[in-house]
Amino acid sequence: MKLSWGLYPSFPQTPHSCFWRSDMQNLLSDLEKNHSTTLPFGNGRSYGDSCLASSGQLLHTRSLNRFIAADWEKGVITAEAGMTLEELLVISIPRGWFLPVVPGTKFVTLGGALANDIHGKNHHRRGTFGLHVSKFGLMRSDRPHLICSRQENNDLFAATIGGLGLTGIIDWLELQLIPIQSSLIDSLHVRFNSLNEFFSLSSQLDHQYEYTVSWIDCLARGKSSGRGVYIAGNHAKNGSLNTDDAKKIRVPFTPPLSAINSLTLRLFNTIYYYAHNSTPNQKTISYEPFFFPLDRILYWNRIYGPRGFQQYQCVIPHSFAESAIGEMLDVIASAKSGSFLAVLKRFGDVPSPGLLSFPFPGITLALDFPQSEKLNRNLFPRLDAIVREAKGRLYPAKDAHMSAEDFQEFFPMWKQVETLRDPVLCSHFWKRVTHEK
Repeated sequence: MKLSWGLYPSFPQTPHSCFWRSDMQNLLSDLEKNHSTTLPFGNGRSYGDSCLASSGQLLHTRSLNRFIAADWEKGVITAEAGMTLEELLVISIPRGWFLPVVPGTKFVTLGGALANDIHGKNHHRRGTFGLHVSKFGLMRSDRPHLICSRQENNDLFAATIGGLGLTGIIDWLELQLIPIQSSLIDSLHVRFNSLNEFFSLSSQLDHQYEYTVSWIDCLARGKSSGRGVYIAGNHAKNGSLNTDDAKKIRVPFTPPLSAINSLTLRLFNTIYYYAHNSTPNQKTISYEPFFFPLDRILYWNRIYGPRGFQQYQCVIPHSFAESAIGEMLDVIASAKSGSFLAVLKRFGDVPSPGLLSFPFPGITLALDFPQSEKLNRNLFPRLDAIVREAKGRLYPAKDAHMSAEDFQEFFPMWKQVETLRDPVLCSHFWKRVTHEK
């Protein structure tokens, strides 16, 4: 059985694995005949219910993880959609190429990265993942296999990027990588004492670095509210092209209660904050701890206990960002809940290519919350109201609570995606936010 990475909501899913692209059409037809609807599912790193089929029957694409073609002189690869970012990096890094956009984990698949149009620490430079995909293959239940690009089937091209797997099953894609001289990162860490200092640092330093992100102490109140650590980095010009093979820690079981509570959060946040200097600290580190710090803890989602967790991620336009995010942090701190990995990041003005792509110019805030009924009843409605008033929006790939009214306001092009949706593909998320019966 499969669940989302957040383990909430609990809609257990039965996977039906596809091992060869040539078998996909028959498998899709069988699922339609026996269960009416299904949904593509990669490596299960989406947090909410966007990756959960409304029928409970998934078309599992993880085994489609092969290279189809690779031009290592130009850094252009064609690979099956079930390949993870990790599997690609292991091959590309020694050849001097890196992914143009990476999220906070390397365990997502290429198909999942495209279906959610992922963003990374360099959105202000390179935009979203979909900008670097030139074409992809799309399998649908109602027509022959399609090739989608900006020139061919361009309506489905735009609807599929960020389209949450609803317009068809991505079976392969062509991606442009970026050249690197080393797998090391020249990083910068500097502690800041307030939200105002974050905005000052971001304005001053973002343009100097390929990658920027900030950690926020979401429990700090009063004069300490908005304190955190600004982190930036560039690919090093000197060093090896080795992949990271550091040993992983494994969470062996799910504890009966969440290990994340106000006491452990406050302890971790205080230690992490004071572990960094208020003056800039520059050092060269491996790419893995810089990009994927949580990937060193396998099954880290288990620490939230059997009820799982929800992530809340929003983006607020620049003109309202400082006041709205300050208000949100006050609400979160007063609720004595939050995350040990709360992220604050500036999105750039590079337009996203997908109809349902999440980023736009502004500031994004993301936090994990141990699941409890109080989230949906008390905390999230208060945060949603702030986002709504500030003309922001929530991230569908991380969502498990957004109302249909908010979704349709945040993403007015959803009707175009619905028009292009494959009739056999439907998720719990899509039924919830479009009132599909």
